[in-house]
Amino acid sequence: MDPLLKWPGGKRKLVRQITQLLPSKYGKYYEPFLGGGALFFSLLPTNAKLSDQNPELMNAYTQVKNAPGRVINELKQWRNTEKGYYQVRSFKPGNRYQRAARLIYLCTLSFNGIYRQNLRGEFNVPYSFKTHLNPCDEEKIHTVSQTLSNITLQESDFGPAVSKAKTGDLVYFDPPYTVAHGNNGFVKYNAKIFSWEDQVRLAKAARLLGDRGCSVYVSNADHESIHALYKDFCVATIERQSVIAASGIFRKKITECVFYIR
Repeated sequence: MDPLLKWPGGKRKLVRQITQLLPSKYGKYYEPFLGGGALFFSLLPTNAKLSDQNPELMNAYTQVKNAPGRVINELKQWRNTEKGYYQVRSFKPGNRYQRAARLIYLCTLSFNGIYRQNLRGEFNVPYSFKTHLNPCDEEKIHTVSQTLSNITLQESDFGPAVSKAKTGDLVYFDPPYTVAHGNNGFVKYNAKIFSWEDQVRLAKAARLLGDRGCSVYVSNADHESIHALYKDFCVATIERQSVIAASGIFRKKITECVFYIR
């Protein structure tokens, strides 16, 4: 099924290539860098724990899960116009339902459908002028709510989020790509950068999960420094089209990798 949101670095167009690498059977599914959750919404596991450090993102999923009607009621008040978009972008929500609705609205109607913050943590993506899009897709919201009904959601760093994973479980990491890479702009879209120290910590966590008997998959940049972190993992190189850059000149075919133990 289609994900609820489009997210920078999302894997919608790479899902088929990634799923070919996964085991056919596994226990609980963990996705600690949830973002748009393209892989989760493709696999639709019934036993899963989804998490992310972004509080607005996790609030949106939580409210869609628990109170889809409240989110829909908020979305119905906002129209898809340039004036309406900038009013919502500058709007300060007064409750958790408005926060969820605002995120869905902005991610639907922003340029390239992306979520980006400035260093002050303010959403700053311009309007897309795609007046045919409906930010209040009631059927989709209710479907996502039903899909998440028995799923555990948590706002968390990746470490605590996977601490209870055990033998036979499947863990998929899709962190921000933060190394120096000529065609990589994902880091621009995060108010707080996922540092190199975080990359090292992630590689250690992935290795420990593998030693524990988990199937572990890490999407990351095709860069020598990242390869060195995962030198004892299997690796698959995937080619994709970069779509985040505002100018088509920079939307080139680039490669990324999936490092895995299964």
